[in-house]
Amino acid sequence: MSEETYSKYTPSGLVEIKSRTWPNNTIKKAPIWCSVDLRDGNQALIEPMDTSRKLRMFKALVGMGFKEIEIGFPSASETDFQFCRYLIDNNLIPEDVTVQVLTQAREHLIDKTFEALSGCKSAILHLYNSVSTLQRRVVFNQDREGVKKIALDGAQMVFDRLNKLQETKLQLQYSPESFTGTELDYALDVCETVLDCWKASKSNKVIINLPATVEMSTPNIYADQIEWMLQNFSDRDRIILSLHPHNDRGTGVAATELALMAGADRVEGTLFGNGERTGNVDIVTLGLNMFTQGIDPNLDFSDINKLIETAEFCNQLPVHQRHPYAGSLVHTAFSGSHQDAIRKGMDAIKKSNEDKWEVPYLPIDPGDIGRTYEAIIRVNSQSGKAGSAWLLEQDHNISIPRGAQIQFSQAVQSVADNTGKEITSEIIWEIFQNEFLSKGKFELHKFKSKKLSKQGNKELVEATVEHEGKKTKISATGNGPISAFVNAIKDEFDLTFRLTDFGQNTRSSGSSAEAAAFIEIKVPDENGVSVYGVGIDTSITLAPIKAVISAINRMQKNRV
Repeated sequence: MSEETYSKYTPSGLVEIKSRTWPNNTIKKAPIWCSVDLRDGNQALIEPMDTSRKLRMFKALVGMGFKEIEIGFPSASETDFQFCRYLIDNNLIPEDVTVQVLTQAREHLIDKTFEALSGCKSAILHLYNSVSTLQRRVVFNQDREGVKKIALDGAQMVFDRLNKLQETKLQLQYSPESFTGTELDYALDVCETVLDCWKASKSNKVIINLPATVEMSTPNIYADQIEWMLQNFSDRDRIILSLHPHNDRGTGVAATELALMAGADRVEGTLFGNGERTGNVDIVTLGLNMFTQGIDPNLDFSDINKLIETAEFCNQLPVHQRHPYAGSLVHTAFSGSHQDAIRKGMDAIKKSNEDKWEVPYLPIDPGDIGRTYEAIIRVNSQSGKAGSAWLLEQDHNISIPRGAQIQFSQAVQSVADNTGKEITSEIIWEIFQNEFLSKGKFELHKFKSKKLSKQGNKELVEATVEHEGKKTKISATGNGPISAFVNAIKDEFDLTFRLTDFGQNTRSSGSSAEAAAFIEIKVPDENGVSVYGVGIDTSITLAPIKAVISAINRMQKNRV
């Protein structure tokens, strides 16, 4: 880009604060949450929600634990008006939930808003007008005093009609729209004017909502703006300071977190960041960010898949696969080194008595948001031995030793390289069966063993083994059935190898439990190659015998 292209944009100015405190603060508790999915989110949709979809979203928000929900702009939309009336007339608003409605500072719209709220038990009336330098100049063609008068006139109209909602527990809220594009001293002046009009006090708090209607600067600037306002309000105790960030620069979450550190009390946002342009700030990400820091978000994210289903149905928009916490791929590792680290971390959790979550590459336990562990590790051409081993263990209760993992991963890698596609758990099981459990040159038909004495490990093994279509009876003694069988098959078929390792685990519980046995044999050639075999059987004696056959078949196969 040329200098002429980018020089037409003006950088955001700094905020002069003598005693900036927010950089040294931390978020210690969740803010007051207000969902604006049904208003700000809805007005951004290609096809706005109908009543059934709105109702489903409303019930989902209530179920999550939202106590404040902006349900629409009833004075500007007949659909919103009717939905508001539907909730009130059918007593669908829980006792502990306050609905919020938006209105511009125009008399006929304010009147319509009061009509919409008639009979409501608890409501927030949200008044706004734009005050930014740009909008004063190009939209309203008004100076500071002219735009402030719009705010004051609207506030007075609201105040004069409060007796119409005497039975309603009514909270008043004012937003200087486009706050981030407004001179701070002027924004403060307008807000103070509205506060005075509404007779705000410690016992009659007013919500002052400071929106980043368009995100215009780095997050620290928004935090500075919030702290400056809080330092300069004539009476901090008469306001609830609310944030309404958007995500135009992709930093809405960061800006909100820093602004909370600057002292804000409340956040307006949407599920998964739906909203105009790049969206409103995402309350799911904000809440789960707090959750991972040991802070109760006061919202229920325990069934994230259900929330996604609701949001996608109501908004007719997909939640991105890489969306923080919620995306279908965010708990998934394809990289081999990452898979290995995750697996070791999960193993460490199992062995530890600590209740702290510490697993590499997983900032949150997927189980805490209703996700299973099935999708944590997925296998493609970029994966190593750990991925396929993890899926075997999780989905098929097969825990193979490290050396066998390496050999098995080579087979998986070959399939992944040849196909270029993800290797599913089902495909991995097929590869495992083909690699370790399929028929080879040797096949076991009969097997029995008996102790030669009551004392000691000496056993006699008698077996029938098929080799290249010919059945042969073999027998030998050894220190246990495995040793005896190895001696018998080596002598009969003139095989040269030595047994170097043996392991076994149970695949399932109950009377029909299967044992999975693993045998390592070493071939005495110039490389001293190890070959692994696997045997699965309900008999803990037969499983390792089958594993010996498996290892020999793989040895023979590799030599051909």
